[in-house]
Amino acid sequence: MVKQWNLAALPSSLRTEIGAGVWQQITLGESGAYLYRLMDQQGQNRYLKIMPQQLKMSIEREAQVLKWLAGKLPVPKVLLFISDCDYEYLLMTEAEGVPACDQSFGRELPLLIRLLAKGLRMIHSIDLNNCPFDQRLDVKIKAAESRMHQGLVDEADFDAERQGRKAADLFAELLVTKPAEEDLVFTHGDYCLPNIMIHNGEISGFIDWGRGGIADRYQDLALAARSIASNFDAAWLPLFFKEYGLDEPDYAKIEFYKLLDEFF
Repeated sequence: MVKQWNLAALPSSLRTEIGAGVWQQITLGESGAYLYRLMDQQGQNRYLKIMPQQLKMSIEREAQVLKWLAGKLPVPKVLLFISDCDYEYLLMTEAEGVPACDQSFGRELPLLIRLLAKGLRMIHSIDLNNCPFDQRLDVKIKAAESRMHQGLVDEADFDAERQGRKAADLFAELLVTKPAEEDLVFTHGDYCLPNIMIHNGEISGFIDWGRGGIADRYQDLALAARSIASNFDAAWLPLFFKEYGLDEPDYAKIEFYKLLDEFF
């Protein structure tokens, strides 16, 4: 969705922080938020995410996660977070590089796959002590149920193997297939290729942290596997799992967390 903003209608503190510059809308992503690259005369790009309040998908949590991760991982710096009756606004620094889904990486896929595994190990090595962000299954399933009852689950956007099914049917399957145990680490929550930035052959940044928090490592492994298969080829998954450190992936968990993601 493309939208031009009347700068005079923005909150005054945001207008002051933004100053003059060129706006470029970024349409990659499916969160429902408007995302813009703000380019000034000094070439110091910033990003502005604007979330409509009516979507009931707050980005305040993302701002909190980014602040907590500062100094722990290469993530954007929060410059300003404010809200009004209609929108939430998150202004951030730019994460250098290009997203890992860029098709130019198709010429060097072994390197890319190793970088994706390396990046995930970096995230999962974050110390859980004093982490205030809980994304364990009891929390996520409760949120999934709430979104279903509010009519926020997009059934038309289900993965191909679940097209034509209803959210209530998927939720019943979710409860039946819930893993008995969780292998808890700090997770990204949406570890898909558009959210991993690459520069000069290295991971340069991780973006889109609205679902970050303590969860089973398969929350990330499942979505990474789906994203690799979708953007490139499932044939690369064995290398990804090996580089991550998994000799025998738990495919039942992978399928469960892909199912859970249908609700978000």
